[in-house]
Amino acid sequence: MARQLDEQIAGRFPVGQRLRVLDVGMGQGTQALRLARAGHQVTGVEREPTMIAAARQALAGEPEGIRERVRIVEGDGRDTGVHFLPGSFDLVLCHGVLMYVEEPDALLAGLARMLAPGGLLSLLVRNADALAMRPGLSGDWTGALNA
Repeated sequence: MARQLDEQIAGRFPVGQRLRVLDVGMGQGTQALRLARAGHQVTGVEREPTMIAAARQALAGEPEGIRERVRIVEGDGRDTGVHFLPGSFDLVLCHGVLMYVEEPDALLAGLARMLAPGGLLSLLVRNADALAMRPGLSGDWTGALNA
């Protein structure tokens, strides 16, 4: 996934351009940190306290130059309009989030509003029905039914 994202960035933006990135549902910050290491200014939005703590811990282990390029916002991706002005980002990531949102239309519209002209929206979505496969294959029937 990282390789494909890098290919899309290289195809869309001039080489060396420092992007303003919004990572909605940033989780533990894997993509945010990777992009900050590449020189981009990254804002991550996350609502889960355990994920925020993991992202902050990962960020704390980075050099100061990387840390100052990452901002973590506690919140829900559906509230991007509360935190940011339209057109504020060159790249918006929403990876592994949409399959957990019952009605994703408002979230997608909000993400699109965050993009600057010519910006790139990166969506990574697992099939929600397939979420039951892992627990089902391991015999965790309660987990499979809950998924």
